[in-house]
Amino acid sequence: MDTIISTHRGHQSYPFHYLSEKPIFSSLKSEKPASQAHPKQRKKPFYLDGHVRACSALLELVPEIKKENLAFELPKFDPSLKNIVMDLVVVGGGPAGLAVAQLVSEAGLSVCSIDPSPTLVWPNNYGVWVDEFEAMDLLDCLDTTWSGAVVFIDDTNTKFLDRPYGRVNRRQLKSKMMQKCILNGVKFHQAKVYKVVHEDSQSVLFCNDGVTVHAKVVLDATGFSRCLVQYDKLYNPGYQVAYGILAEVEGHPFDVDKMVFMDWRDSHLSGQKELRERNNKIPTFLYAMPFSSNRIFLEETSLVARPGLAMEDIKERMVARFKHLGIRVKSIEEDERCVIPMGGPLPVLPQRVVGIGGTAGMVHPSTGYMVARTLAAAPVVANAIAKYLDSEGGGMGDDLSAKVWKDLWPIERRKQREFFCFGMDILLKLDLVGTRRFFNAFFDLEPRYWHGFLSSRLFLPELLWFGLSLFSHASNSSRLEIMAKGTLPLVNMINNLIKDRE
Repeated sequence: MDTIISTHRGHQSYPFHYLSEKPIFSSLKSEKPASQAHPKQRKKPFYLDGHVRACSALLELVPEIKKENLAFELPKFDPSLKNIVMDLVVVGGGPAGLAVAQLVSEAGLSVCSIDPSPTLVWPNNYGVWVDEFEAMDLLDCLDTTWSGAVVFIDDTNTKFLDRPYGRVNRRQLKSKMMQKCILNGVKFHQAKVYKVVHEDSQSVLFCNDGVTVHAKVVLDATGFSRCLVQYDKLYNPGYQVAYGILAEVEGHPFDVDKMVFMDWRDSHLSGQKELRERNNKIPTFLYAMPFSSNRIFLEETSLVARPGLAMEDIKERMVARFKHLGIRVKSIEEDERCVIPMGGPLPVLPQRVVGIGGTAGMVHPSTGYMVARTLAAAPVVANAIAKYLDSEGGGMGDDLSAKVWKDLWPIERRKQREFFCFGMDILLKLDLVGTRRFFNAFFDLEPRYWHGFLSSRLFLPELLWFGLSLFSHASNSSRLEIMAKGTLPLVNMINNLIKDRE
């Protein structure tokens, strides 16, 4: 569960207290600039006498978006050099794009990165399992870690996950990548690409500032905007929708040594018939990262739905949960609104433009996770580009791109994704009770199974054993529900696996 068509991003929640007569949202100072608010004015505390008013109170605490830029003097692409053809042009400066730019430039190839805000610190909160970042030698890019995680199935059933979790230090990760890119000679161009024209051995990228850039290989790393990568099938994914805040609170009931991966409890909706009915049909959970006794990231998340839940619905549920937990927000450092497409078809394979990340269909269809998977795939893409550009038989143009796509999406990965889509199709059909049964069985599995599933480490033979193990751990009611609601998705998965052969 990590970003996105949105502003920021993070993840998950914990125990609870009932609310006294104190307000949940109270502002100690005006968030507006002095020129917009009288210096002697004080905001009145926000009392929750209605959820619509409470949501408005929440929004009033959200500060204006602060754009933070890294202090780098970037080596710029020189458009006056008309005959220059870059080995690789990366469109998009997110984690995926910079990772590939860094690795390809390390191989001695010429690289240009095009992004409208190349030094802007990424706004999204990224949560990852520590072992995933450790495997990529990125532990120095985690600013906070927790010894484990907690899943609340309901009020009487709690799962303790013995797997350390961490929050990515966005500034540190981007700084580390940018420094290596600059050292390797990567050129940067601040613009948006609106069109690409392909020739036999090169492609021409047209930017909104009138500059054209020539490249042997083009990589689309623009995320869910799918700027350059083409799709030829109906795009009808599920959507993970979330609203989160990084906040200062008067206090919270959470263990600061554990993050809350999922909280499916619905006690906070007692006495609220309409809201509870909505949650029973399409449930949301709380995800929480407690940094201290009074600073915490809280996010209300709809795991997957089609169509996605309305953001206002999610905020309303969050406010009700805060009231029940006794969480009173004093100020909000930042908020994030996330809409993550999950599943859906893969892009046309192969095609001239290479993709990575969201634009290449790499979001985990059952969880929304992508960052660790994408960063792990960056060396695959980079090595393929470097290898085929450097070899005499590597070809150019369409032939070269086809080989890179094949390395990114080999048949084993495509089969894996089909199984994950099968899982998503089942989750789409589960109500709150069914979802609780599913995750009760899921987190009872041997750690190698649920670790591997969440981290995309299991391939089809292991996934089949995972499915059988999950079925054996499920309750009789859950087994019947999986058989009833999973039969059609299972048939679709088998048909797709049969059609998709080398």
